[in-house]
Amino acid sequence: MEKALAFGEKNYNYYSAHLKNKYKVKRVYKVIVDGGFTCPNRDGSKGYGGCTYCNVDSFTPTSRTMETMKQQIEFGMERAWKHYKAEKFIIYFQPNTNTYAPTHYLKTMYDEALSVDMTNVVGLSVGTRPDCIDVEKIALLESYTDRLDVDLEMGMESIYNDTLAQINRGCSHDEFVDVMALLTKSKLDICVHTIFGLPGETHEMMLAYADEINKYPQINFVKFHHLHIVEGSIMGAKYKKDPFKLFTLQEYADFLCELLPRLRPDVVIQRLFGISDLDMLIAPKWGLRKSEIQTFIDNEIERKGVVQGSLYRSLVF
Repeated sequence: MEKALAFGEKNYNYYSAHLKNKYKVKRVYKVIVDGGFTCPNRDGSKGYGGCTYCNVDSFTPTSRTMETMKQQIEFGMERAWKHYKAEKFIIYFQPNTNTYAPTHYLKTMYDEALSVDMTNVVGLSVGTRPDCIDVEKIALLESYTDRLDVDLEMGMESIYNDTLAQINRGCSHDEFVDVMALLTKSKLDICVHTIFGLPGETHEMMLAYADEINKYPQINFVKFHHLHIVEGSIMGAKYKKDPFKLFTLQEYADFLCELLPRLRPDVVIQRLFGISDLDMLIAPKWGLRKSEIQTFIDNEIERKGVVQGSLYRSLVF
């Protein structure tokens, strides 16, 4: 498979190149918004305590402490312009489950956020769970696609029900499959979020994530994360008492080098790894900044001659 498949400067289909090609500007930046949502496995609807690995405070920006969404968005845009020379913006409802409310309330929230800057905002991204999506909410999100690109980001996390039960996910992979059926011909861009290294999953089990993603042509984007253990999470408390094996940086880079050739070449990779605030991170501590981790992984992919999708046809056909 030729590297010139539109991957840009890398051997995989990466997000920044996708945005640059789509919007014809140097930098499109996601502005994170905290809409004050919760999750069904936090408020008692399905459970309490949330997913065992999760502490929302470990990955959300300081802007979420501001009183209004308008303040959050204006702060995020100003910061992105000053530090990254961003020219266009995507409004990103990230923390917790951002479709976990009645549809009329969701419309009010999305409308308010999008009204802050109707000139330079080119997209809406909404993070959620498979069990908090239905036909009515899909229709609401699709109603914005006449003027914006709309990215529905769903936490698949694992493809194994036993793992999902163990981490108190509160929903099954079967529910993910059901939602993907609803989204078969949707106008939305679908992004799937996964976590590699969850306890009990073998190397081969994790490689099978790519095969599952490949089944769904409606999946446009993926976010791959390695498991990290953070303060304030249930898993963090357990890890301190009884530590278990986590990826080293080299091991994770090696794993990605096996995974990427199996992944459909048209799928755009928004992230290859996850990050946490260092003051909340328990493990693994790789001792590098985000940009250094990215460079290390990219160098390994290049050094090994790995190309996204190079094994895809042989696996399918």
